[in-house]
Amino acid sequence: MSAPELRPAASGLRRVLALTGLAAGLVLMALWLSGGLSGIAAWAAAGQRQAQNLMAGALQSLRAGDPGAAATLLALCFGYGFFHAAGPGHGKLVIGSYGYGSQVPFGRLAVLSVMSSLAQAGTAILLVWLGLAALDLGREELTRLSERHMADLATVLIGLVGLWLALRGARMLRDVARPAPAHDHHHHDQTCGCGHAHGPSPVQVAQTRSFRDGLLVVMAIAARPCTGALFLLLLTWRMEIFAMGVAGTVAMGLGTASVTVAVAGLSVWARRGSLALVPQTGPFAAAARWMPGAMQLGAGALIALAAALMLV
Repeated sequence: MSAPELRPAASGLRRVLALTGLAAGLVLMALWLSGGLSGIAAWAAAGQRQAQNLMAGALQSLRAGDPGAAATLLALCFGYGFFHAAGPGHGKLVIGSYGYGSQVPFGRLAVLSVMSSLAQAGTAILLVWLGLAALDLGREELTRLSERHMADLATVLIGLVGLWLALRGARMLRDVARPAPAHDHHHHDQTCGCGHAHGPSPVQVAQTRSFRDGLLVVMAIAARPCTGALFLLLLTWRMEIFAMGVAGTVAMGLGTASVTVAVAGLSVWARRGSLALVPQTGPFAAAARWMPGAMQLGAGALIALAAALMLV
């Protein structure tokens, strides 16, 4: 078989694989909306409880000088983070919707997922350290601060992520709807022959936008620390092994990241499937220009709606 004959076959296979990702995403979304994932949520909650109980025992063994207790505790913390992320949570919604609606590559989205989970762990560490060492707060006060005020802050930030994506998607659709100019002045705005740039290049604009997006996503996820991390940090503070609590909290963050990275992969897969729905050539080719903006607008609207429902 010649190379020109192989290329259409390979292209068709890539399209089928992309559409499979979209189908998987739609099935999971339908199950989530219909309550079909409640069994997974119950399994995750049971796993969290069991891991938390075992963590308390591992801490006692650690204090008693058991040489294998530290490794056991870190493994349990990682497992707790995995179960925590497997249940319902705002981090997966933000990462998944952002990955589906934006054009961010999977590698960058995976790094963003890990950074968000570690930043969430960092928020818990900072909150407990400042609350106990500087503000002399009690356990109930710290928990209330996390579950009320910081939860509301996280929800507001999530809503801002959604509104930002929706606004950008609307702008993309507006740009598509505009008639193309007779000739493009954009290049002349960038350079005029004098050797100096008179505006940011498209690459610089994309990098700035990616950094700004990433920062907002990380802040939205990190603003609400995990209650399991607070429990561990408070306990290790009292036991005077706070450094172990910090290490365990980081392990929890990595456990959470193991799930959010998978969600990131699925969102990118589903995004490619959505783009593959519309052919690039033929009578429907014009619709392909509308797809990225419509997807970003829809993803942003979903995040903003979820945030609004959480605040009600």
